[in-house]
Amino acid sequence: MGPGVKASLLYTDKLQVSTSPHSRRIPKHSHWWQGHHCASSENNSGKSRFADLADERRSDRNRLLLASILTAVIAVAEVIGGYLSNSLALMSDAGHMLADVSALALAWLALWFAGRPANLKKTYGYYRLEILSALANGVLLLGITALILFEAYRRFRNPTPINLSAMAIVTTIGLIANLIALVALNRTGSMNMRGAFLHVLSDALSSVGVLAGAALMWWTGWLRLDAIISAAISIVIVVGAYRLVRDAVDVLLEAVPAHVDMAAIKQLMAEIPGVTAVHDLHVWTISSGIYALSAHLVVLDPMVCNNDEILSAVKHELFDRFQIDHTTIQIESETYAHLGEVH
Repeated sequence: MGPGVKASLLYTDKLQVSTSPHSRRIPKHSHWWQGHHCASSENNSGKSRFADLADERRSDRNRLLLASILTAVIAVAEVIGGYLSNSLALMSDAGHMLADVSALALAWLALWFAGRPANLKKTYGYYRLEILSALANGVLLLGITALILFEAYRRFRNPTPINLSAMAIVTTIGLIANLIALVALNRTGSMNMRGAFLHVLSDALSSVGVLAGAALMWWTGWLRLDAIISAAISIVIVVGAYRLVRDAVDVLLEAVPAHVDMAAIKQLMAEIPGVTAVHDLHVWTISSGIYALSAHLVVLDPMVCNNDEILSAVKHELFDRFQIDHTTIQIESETYAHLGEVH
């Protein structure tokens, strides 16, 4: 058997194919037994991690449903209040909230699809729908902000009389409901939920701006304050929406996760006993909180029989230090030669 064939091993989380009959041979008294124990614990931790993520997404769906209902009720109330008070600010804010209701519903549907199991066509399942939803929400926020800025400009040039008392009462009710929705959505690190949180936050900021504008207009009589406050709110929304779109695009482009230091990962793997080189290293995000890695490890020729031990050590370190629990690692001997560009 040639040395290149003997050393070739392809490992994934649930499938191991080896052409070497010695690759599974483990000394009974080897200190690497602890490494295997850690690998088993790590595998259980990985399963537990995915179970925890599933529970988190079910909780996210419930919170999104609550936020959607509250936002829809507020939007209808502001349409009625804006009509009765002749407040363009309230009518505009109602349109803003109706757009947010659509965004929240989209986020809820994305989480529902993400809970569906993987299949032969979609081996990662539907987790990426969460990222697509976050991207759509971010783009929608930017579009809403453009409309707010346009309306602020128009209102600054041509202010109109407003029933300030009715405007303040309806806005206060809306702000209270927004705060309840914010509390419900502010307990998760999911990118999709971040988008939903930003939508509701923009609603709350709009309500604060409308209230402040109502108070100042009542005090000074200067109706152009409403337009100035709306423009200030828009700047806050743009910053949050830009970050959300940027993060979603990074995931779709399979960029390295923000918390991962590639140089540190490469050094970590190279320091495992028996490893002489690391190449074809890739790390990416499947969805919020789910990270994947693939790499090729070159090991000393005498160490090719210790593939399981090396894998156990590498996987244990990757999970503990970088929370990467979905790995595909290929181990090669120093004499192994790639077939051209095939990796």
